[in-house]
Amino acid sequence: MFAIVTIAGQQFKVEEGKTLFVHQLAANAGDSVSFDQVNLIDNNGAVQVGKPFVGSAKVSATVISHDKGDKVIVFKKKRRKGYRVKNGHRQSFTRIKIDSIIA
Repeated sequence: MFAIVTIAGQQFKVEEGKTLFVHQLAANAGDSVSFDQVNLIDNNGAVQVGKPFVGSAKVSATVISHDKGDKVIVFKKKRRKGYRVKNGHRQSFTRIKIDSIIA
């Protein structure tokens, strides 16, 4: 059984027991969160497609930790003008574990 869920503006394919990284959520480590924007559910071949969401479906998960991604270097330069700017950025992520999918 798997589901396609919209979490923080992005769609993810989730299964029970799977861990994944999503954009940072406003929850502490160990908290339980639930997502009701379920786009699709596949229950052993029985597919339910939402318009845009499946009505009574819900996915519950547990927040494991808050992490940061790899550093991305942003370098800007204009030739022959002496203009150079170097910045770095690390995106914040939340690691969650999917507990259950309720159809």
